[in-house]
Amino acid sequence: MLRPPSPAPPVAEAPLSGAVSRIVVEKSLRRMTVYVGDRAERVWPVALGFAPEGHKTREGDGRTPEGLYRIDRRNAASAYHLSLGLDYPRPEDRARARAAGVSPGGDIFLHGQPNERPEGENLPGDWTAGCIALADARIAELFAATPLGTVVEIRP
Repeated sequence: MLRPPSPAPPVAEAPLSGAVSRIVVEKSLRRMTVYVGDRAERVWPVALGFAPEGHKTREGDGRTPEGLYRIDRRNAASAYHLSLGLDYPRPEDRARARAAGVSPGGDIFLHGQPNERPEGENLPGDWTAGCIALADARIAELFAATPLGTVVEIRP
């Protein structure tokens, strides 16, 4: 009796070839592409805010902002494994919110899974308050290779 072949073991990715130079997040595809120089070296699935469509307009709207941001802080003691902070809100985000009479919100991060989750278990769907979430192993790799000031482009 023939048995189906066993699945191949996962192949380990080669380490990133250098420091991350740019990160592109495509919200509609739930995808992050990580660049070293001009070369795309990683493409990973992501989870977004619980109401991901459209640009973040106010605190608590559950949206992930769109536009060009920079990594401006690192948190190795995050409640979400590890985190890299974005410089949201930018002046234009503040101006839009001020004109609408609302708070723009803040604390937008690239981060891992909640620390209370079992290792290797990822929350399904879009579950953050507006952040961009990755598997813990992926945020660990990103955290180690991404300098402050790295550009993060978040596309619709």
